[in-house]
Amino acid sequence: MRISARELLEQLLDSGSFVSWDRPPLSVAGSPRYREELRAAERSAGVDESVRTGAGLLRGREVAVIACEFEFLAGSIGVAAAERIVTAVERATALGLPLIASPTSGGTRMQEGTVAFVQMVKIAAAVAVHKAAGHPYLVYLRDPTMGGVFASWGSLGHITFAQPGALIGFLGPRVYKALYGKDFPEGVQTAENLYRNGVIDGVVPISVFRRIAHRALSVLSGEVLPSQPVVQEIPAAASADITAWQSVLASRRSDRPGIRDLLRHVTQRVPLSGTGQGESDRTVVLALARFRGQPCVVFGHDRVGQQGETTMGPAALREARRSMALARELHVPLVLVIDTVGAALSKEAEERGLAPEIARCLADLTTLDTPTISVLLGQGTGGGALALLPADRVLAATHAWLAPLPPEGASAIVHRDTAHAADLAAAQRIRSADLLADGIVDRIIPEIPDAADEPTAFARRMVQAIAEELAQLRSHSAAELQRRRRHRYRRLGLPG
Repeated sequence: MRISARELLEQLLDSGSFVSWDRPPLSVAGSPRYREELRAAERSAGVDESVRTGAGLLRGREVAVIACEFEFLAGSIGVAAAERIVTAVERATALGLPLIASPTSGGTRMQEGTVAFVQMVKIAAAVAVHKAAGHPYLVYLRDPTMGGVFASWGSLGHITFAQPGALIGFLGPRVYKALYGKDFPEGVQTAENLYRNGVIDGVVPISVFRRIAHRALSVLSGEVLPSQPVVQEIPAAASADITAWQSVLASRRSDRPGIRDLLRHVTQRVPLSGTGQGESDRTVVLALARFRGQPCVVFGHDRVGQQGETTMGPAALREARRSMALARELHVPLVLVIDTVGAALSKEAEERGLAPEIARCLADLTTLDTPTISVLLGQGTGGGALALLPADRVLAATHAWLAPLPPEGASAIVHRDTAHAADLAAAQRIRSADLLADGIVDRIIPEIPDAADEPTAFARRMVQAIAEELAQLRSHSAAELQRRRRHRYRRLGLPG
């Protein structure tokens, strides 16, 4: 069911708060027939162009809004509509306002030809400048969103949701049939299919998107809420008495709390999904959240999604890199949670670039210009764990560990059997106490005695510790954080 621009604004914004920024549209050269089409479109749609812009309140927070009107020449974008969009984006940037865009369009206005087609370049450029300034850009795709609109400003959101059942795609079905003489495959160009394949973050009605946008903007507002009183932390000295193999076994308990348990104890959580580039991996979790008032992007391994041979693949690492890009663009810290049995061992993972993605994660993290925290929550096996490790501060649960291979795999290499796994775990110094002594970990968050036996208390303890670290890191400049991070990993493993 198509939603008009007026309906979108009424349902998205606080009642009566919308103030239009629109001026009369530019006069564009065209044939008498086109000019008559414009007049007819204005009469039928009740608006003077295919897009409305302005500002309003979303649960009391001022936001800029751009909304297409499909009833005006199928929401197509020509020179006048593009100029209205760019002017609004630039005004939002100058005012420092978050921007919500809601396209519904058939794409480029064919009556204006190539000059209309290239307008998508200047719209995308204006959005890029807005994002580079650190201002949020949220997108809600309505039915339908096609062509150049989807391929430019419709696909640049920090977060992107869509109307249920919306037709969304690049090449319109009618054009496809005209060109190739057959129907486009059914069910491909739908909001639901794009969500399943990691192109967009979710499919929700406007009323739900309003709540999501409010939570996202609350996280990204830049306002740091007061932290709760620090919980007295029990000394972690006892972790030195725990063997590496005991930790390995504890980390593998099926009832051990994972990243989702941590997220149940944060505020203003906004789950996101996929790479935004047509890939998703259900072994990882991505979200915006506040830890005791401290805003951040959260990304990590989901132990629930790792079953049997289903482990993180290249798409999970590309989603990790999306989390890094979000943190950089939104100027908020990044929290990474490590809890993995290891990266996927498969033909598909090799051919889709698993190893290069690990390398890119390491390069991105070591040069990221925003505060970073890495949390060793449970198992930390191989390159899949290493890819999320380099950070300004590294925390570890008592029974967390980090190793190049599972101890059984290391034993198979060294001893040609798995019987020496416990010995190899000790020799490789994989347990949290050894990681702390070796400078890989900065702080151990205790389990009393095992996180699986106190899941709620442990999750709250870890969330509080992360919040404390975030608060400390905010006092350092980006240049200082980068300098310290480079020095830390340059000296790793060296004496003294």
